[in-house]
Amino acid sequence: MLGSTLWLTLATLIGLAAGFAREWLLIDAWGASLRSDAFLVALFLPEAVRMALATGLFSSAALPLYQERDAAQREAWLSALTGRVLGCALLITVLFHVAAPLWVMLIGPGLSDEGRMLAMQSLQVLAWCVPGFMLHALLCIPLQAHARFVLAGLGSLLFNLPPVIYLAVMGEQATPSGLASSCLLGSWLMPMALLPAMRGMGWRPWRFQADRDCGQQLLRRLGPLLASTMASQGLALLERMIASLLGEGAVTWLNFARKLINLPMVALMSLNQVLLGLMGGKSEQERLALLRRGTAMATLLTVPVAVGLVGAAEPLIQLLLPSQASGGVLAALLGWLGLTLLFAAWNALLARYAYAAGDTRLPLACELSGNALNVVFLMILPWILGLKGIALAALLGVLLTGFLLMCKQRLLGSLDWKRQWGLGLAMPALALLIPLSVPLGWWQLGSTIVISGLLMVLLAAWLRPWRAA
Repeated sequence: MLGSTLWLTLATLIGLAAGFAREWLLIDAWGASLRSDAFLVALFLPEAVRMALATGLFSSAALPLYQERDAAQREAWLSALTGRVLGCALLITVLFHVAAPLWVMLIGPGLSDEGRMLAMQSLQVLAWCVPGFMLHALLCIPLQAHARFVLAGLGSLLFNLPPVIYLAVMGEQATPSGLASSCLLGSWLMPMALLPAMRGMGWRPWRFQADRDCGQQLLRRLGPLLASTMASQGLALLERMIASLLGEGAVTWLNFARKLINLPMVALMSLNQVLLGLMGGKSEQERLALLRRGTAMATLLTVPVAVGLVGAAEPLIQLLLPSQASGGVLAALLGWLGLTLLFAAWNALLARYAYAAGDTRLPLACELSGNALNVVFLMILPWILGLKGIALAALLGVLLTGFLLMCKQRLLGSLDWKRQWGLGLAMPALALLIPLSVPLGWWQLGSTIVISGLLMVLLAAWLRPWRAA
């Protein structure tokens, strides 16, 4: 598990670093302005599709179906699904393109008329990224089944590379239409890079009727996962809508903070994919042993990062964006979002424990309960605390979701959740002492790095996630 996770982490980290560079260059070129807010509103829907697929929407449902077939049936299954997946992708694309004015009004109600026009024009181009995203997700299934995680994990890099190059070359001369076109190019690089490997695995996309029941089987598994993803993206949509009403630049700050938080989450995304693959076909005791190791690894990876984000948020932002006067807002938002890392990581692993047993409905019910709590506080806290209220509402939601996932699967007595969750709350809270006692700047950044590194070593000695249970 550890080796596969590390290799996939490395591949995906490069891609997410490119995604972070895209947001960084965008702010450097346009600032936290109407133009950047408008483009990020337009990017929300295509990016939601891409991130949902990248975090396992498709693979969680399709991988068990692929693994239960023999070699000949796998080839027929994969070939038959290609046309169906592309057909669905085209329908989604047309929906995004034709209804772009309505989507923009929904996602960015606080935008001016000029901002809405810019966002609509960008969305009509970005909508055509969806077929590339969905084809890439389908072609990753056999690669993950054959433990070729690295090739499958290069999708984020391939998507983000063209817009990064465009922004780096054009700088302040970059236009929203040019940036959207570069994103479109990246979306089609994703599946094209997999085509040589797929030919060797028997992919024959012209065999539409090779497996007539494949679509219905997948939809039955995919339904609860799709509902869960839509609920999560609905929350992200609500966050963006509220941010657009908090003033110009708020959407840009929220999006940048989410991107920065995604960098430490990369190892957890990799761990989720590897864990799901390893759990397939295992007994309950074997799956539980893998879950214990997975949650221990999640704690090891997230708690030091959360401490680092809380302790060094402000000097980190000053280093990344020295010209932005509102960096203090972003630093506070990062610190609060850092608290959600551990609990979001555990929730993903607990959900995949259920997926491996073929149960996709239980995680949906638990997540909907947590999302409902999140929505309640989203209606209250941002108007009192500003952007920090969005992060606090998210924290309360993921806490409830995780607790319900353990209760419903009778795992409260099988996992060391009390001590590890306690660390996830206590250590970042103690990290608040760092900016109070260490001068702002390189001293604060260096001290936080040393403390986070020491904490990771101590956690590794205690948890030892590489040890077989």
